[in-house]
Amino acid sequence: MTEYGRGAGSEPWHPEDPLYGDQGWGAQQQVAPGQAQYGEQQAHQQYAQQQNPQVHQHQQHPQHQQQYAQQPQDPYGQQHYGEQSQQPQQGYPQEQYVQQQAQYTAGWDTTGQQAAMPYAAQQPAEGYPGYGTETPDYYGTPEAYPPPQPPGQRRAVPEQAPEWTPEAEQEPEEENHPFFSDGKSGDEPDADEDEPRGSRRGGGGRDRRGGKGKKKGKSGRACLVLVVVFSLGVGGAGYVGYQFWQKKFGAAPDYVGTGSTPVQVEIPQGAGGYEIGSILAKAGVVKSQGAFVSAQNDNPKGKTLQAGVYTLNKGMSAANAVAAMLNPASRSNFIIPEGKRNAWVYEQIDKRLELKPGTTKDVAKAQAKNLGLPDWANDDKEIQDPLEGFLYPASYPVAKGAKPEDVLRKMVSRANQEYGKVDLKGMAAKLGLKSPLQVITVASLVQAEGKYKHDFDKVARVVYNRLKPNNTETYGLLDFDSTVNYAKSTSTLDIGAVKHLRDFKHPYNTYYIHGLPPGPIGNPGESALHSALNPTPGPWYYFVSVTENETLFAVTNEEHEQNRKRYEKEKSGQ
Repeated sequence: MTEYGRGAGSEPWHPEDPLYGDQGWGAQQQVAPGQAQYGEQQAHQQYAQQQNPQVHQHQQHPQHQQQYAQQPQDPYGQQHYGEQSQQPQQGYPQEQYVQQQAQYTAGWDTTGQQAAMPYAAQQPAEGYPGYGTETPDYYGTPEAYPPPQPPGQRRAVPEQAPEWTPEAEQEPEEENHPFFSDGKSGDEPDADEDEPRGSRRGGGGRDRRGGKGKKKGKSGRACLVLVVVFSLGVGGAGYVGYQFWQKKFGAAPDYVGTGSTPVQVEIPQGAGGYEIGSILAKAGVVKSQGAFVSAQNDNPKGKTLQAGVYTLNKGMSAANAVAAMLNPASRSNFIIPEGKRNAWVYEQIDKRLELKPGTTKDVAKAQAKNLGLPDWANDDKEIQDPLEGFLYPASYPVAKGAKPEDVLRKMVSRANQEYGKVDLKGMAAKLGLKSPLQVITVASLVQAEGKYKHDFDKVARVVYNRLKPNNTETYGLLDFDSTVNYAKSTSTLDIGAVKHLRDFKHPYNTYYIHGLPPGPIGNPGESALHSALNPTPGPWYYFVSVTENETLFAVTNEEHEQNRKRYEKEKSGQ
């Protein structure tokens, strides 16, 4: 008899054998492909027993013993041997179980020994010959294997957990994430493995730690990529933070000194510190906008900077740039004084832009309709210059290289802005004038005739009194020398005798025409316009300025002649 099975001899396994019932536990085998199932074999044996009970009685015991030796056992059965002996196992019919037990009980071979029977039917009886004490139950201990189960009740053998080793404790298995394993799960073999990965229980399987070298290489590369990306992110965030800190709290970059290479910079109307700093930085005057804003705030007069054209140097420190802009010598704006005629403005623009004389005059005549004049302007065909009165006296940034039409358009736009502050149409009707243009014309006459602003209100009253139809002093004639000078394009006090002036036929000669000239004779300022809209009440028809601080007004012509004599006396210095 062998260790785990029956040998060639006829002796059965004795129940006293400690390995009784342990038929090849360590060497489990699957049922051979050609071997019949347990239920079919048992039925066949029962059928053979009925047909030939004599022969079957001697042969069925070894056959059953061999069959149980070949069946694989379930190492994880849930019932102990003692429980199995009390209840028939599930899947075995009760009648068959009793019949088979009876057959095994009566089945003795010729030697007088009983053949081995299935475990469920083997129960040593009390007083068994040769046994003085009770046989120990080798399946009743916690360390014992569970009894074998019939094929119909066998369960799938679960994989056994790997035994713990100190090495496994020190090197835990890495997480098998697709990112660290190139998208492969832990059960998929790598493409460069020489041997396929076998079952963990099989002897031909590869060691579970055998493939860690390659996985560590892949996960190491992934970790390196993560470290590089993280480092770049941290570095970029740090750089952005540093730049933000420099902008908000750090000193702005700045030049040192007064710079060199003069350059003209135009500052528009209404520009603030940040806009001025941006313009200067783009022109290369200062190094940064922030440096200029800081210097402007540090200078007590920094907030008084005005629009205009400034001649500055490139590469100046912000503090020097602010100081230079506060110095009137650095300003190179084009300034139109109050009362100047358009002819003078055209000449100055030509000089400023270094153009041929007469260029701006020709542009103004050709493009007058495209320069933004209001619809009530140029309402008379005898108007000498449609732009007269609309080149508003102010300071304009005119840099070299600018176009004449652009400069004129800025001036007309400024006039529209100033004239739009009042209701010229309503005020014209209130003052007995025909149109808003006549209001501007009155203002130009006040600007030209009145020497001093404190006299403008009375001069405006003289104009309106002379325009009255019932005027018996001048009979509707203004008799202003300024209109003759405008008509002749001169500027003189000695315009000639009145007799000769009345013979000078011109639409702008107020010694010849009744009422106002067709249009303004100059560009009035804010004070003259205000006086034209708000004349001082009074009966005056005449006035003459004796000195700078004194202007004499008269109601009659006789009174006016006395005032003229005084003027002549003051003029001669007597």
